[in-house]
Amino acid sequence: MPAKLFLDTNVLVYAFDWSEPEKRLAAQEMIQREMDWCISWQVVQEFSSLALHRFKKPMLPEDLRDYLDLVLLPNCRVMPTAAIYGQALRIQSQAQYCFYDSLIVAAALVSGAKQLYSENLEPGGLFGNLEIVNPFE
Repeated sequence: MPAKLFLDTNVLVYAFDWSEPEKRLAAQEMIQREMDWCISWQVVQEFSSLALHRFKKPMLPEDLRDYLDLVLLPNCRVMPTAAIYGQALRIQSQAQYCFYDSLIVAAALVSGAKQLYSENLEPGGLFGNLEIVNPFE
């Protein structure tokens, strides 16, 4: 069953960003309140790397393991396939996005989500039935 929302990595990262209190609270609400969201393997990888190495106060591996088990992995519904990589290349060519952003869009399309929440992509953009939304505007 398709999820209603696909979350980009930045939404998850903001839930831990104490330098942006309004975005932190908004992201935490989205993650906790919205039951119908999903992510891809790429989001799990990006978040994990950032949490362990780039957060102002990096997560401990055991805390990340808990977050993976309780929050990220239950919502990870899209795994890599040759078709996703091909679709990402078409999106990159069409939208002139970087490849990693194109992978996010391709994964959101595969998930069947109606909206992709991202601060990095141009809000209002449409890819088939998928709408890009900046949840912090």
